[in-house]
Amino acid sequence: MSTNAPNPVPGDEESTSNFPFVGWLRDVAPYIHSFREKTFVIAFAGELVKEIGLENLIEDIAMLHAMGMRIVLVHGIRPQIEEQLKLRKIKSKFGTSALNTYRITDAAALECVKEAAGELRLDIEAAFSRGLPNTPMAGSRISVISGNFITAMPVGVVDGVDYVHTGLVRKVDSTSITLSLDSNKIVLLSPLGFSPTGQAFNLAYEDVAASTAAALKADKLIFLSPYSGLRDADRELITELSLPQLQDYMTEHKDIESGLKGLLHISGKAVRSGVSRVHFLPCNQDGALLEELFTHDGIGMMLASSDIENLREANQDDVGGILQLTMPLEEEGILAARGQDVIERDIQRFSVIEHDRVLFGCAALFPFPNGVGELACLAVDADVQGSGDGERLLKRIEMRAKQENIKKLFVLTTRTEHWFLKRGFKRATVDDLPEERKQIYNWDRKSMVLTKDL
Repeated sequence: MSTNAPNPVPGDEESTSNFPFVGWLRDVAPYIHSFREKTFVIAFAGELVKEIGLENLIEDIAMLHAMGMRIVLVHGIRPQIEEQLKLRKIKSKFGTSALNTYRITDAAALECVKEAAGELRLDIEAAFSRGLPNTPMAGSRISVISGNFITAMPVGVVDGVDYVHTGLVRKVDSTSITLSLDSNKIVLLSPLGFSPTGQAFNLAYEDVAASTAAALKADKLIFLSPYSGLRDADRELITELSLPQLQDYMTEHKDIESGLKGLLHISGKAVRSGVSRVHFLPCNQDGALLEELFTHDGIGMMLASSDIENLREANQDDVGGILQLTMPLEEEGILAARGQDVIERDIQRFSVIEHDRVLFGCAALFPFPNGVGELACLAVDADVQGSGDGERLLKRIEMRAKQENIKKLFVLTTRTEHWFLKRGFKRATVDDLPEERKQIYNWDRKSMVLTKDL
């Protein structure tokens, strides 16, 4: 692994265990640096307010803002609309399309929408205005700006159903929003839009968030909703997928509930429009936003653009690129020496990352008996270190290992022990290696042995 990890310092482990905050801050510092000046559109469902409340979320967003992130916040109001309708003894009416269920917003329901949106918006602005001592927002002066940034159009009549004042986003005033972000404001958007004639329309907050993210070419679009993501055949949460993978999944699984299907559809449109990443987080888990952004594994599902598509298995045409990556590291003693003949022989064991047909990273998996595998030759080009390519390669190798029924990975390293320790590996000894690998262990290199259960 071509990271410049420092050698262990005597007493370092003890100090980290006594002061876990120090270790945590060191772990998140690269993320803070990477996210600074990036534009995040964060959208949360109205259910979040009902289940865990606003206070902690607003404090988390204020912290992101203080770290230099440009924040557009979009809120939903569906439960709040239901409350207003019940107070007025008005029955909810809905119509269903191929992708979603839309509220039929007549004149009476529109008044409830306005009431719900206005009340929640005021609550959010009030929460951002808190600067009480002994709170995470002590001494903060955060300016929040709202306005008529969204131009809307009516859904109209669909399959004989008139949706009246239910609308869709026609246009986002990205210029005004960008000026506000440049002035260090948090932009707050409600799920309401206005036509050029001055009519108000009830919008889906997902539509507002995705359209805004697309207009701004946001770095991240984050949904905190009742839908945390998709599940694989083992009912495990799928942590990341690309657009083609999403399309294949939706083709194979026709039983996705309409709300989640609509969210995935609109998120796919956002990615195709230039949004780098879309994250899907549970709205009922306090701290989900921070855990997703500042931990290695995150907590939800991520939909990415074509970068993930460039993570693939190697072929014979990649031998030269792998040699260019590994030879400088072999010369420094970071990687064990492998000649061209060896790489050609083992090429089917390699995974690579390429950008514009240029290799920027590689890693290999070698199986051993009894469900054990070796992670070897993990290398990332120096120009893209810190971009996450090393972590993506590690995940790819772990995925391949699981497919081959490998239950435990081991890695030998001389310089990057801490990088692996942060990603779930544990210290081991040469005696823990498979017998076949132990026999060819290079005692001159004295590589450290690390293992990870899958």
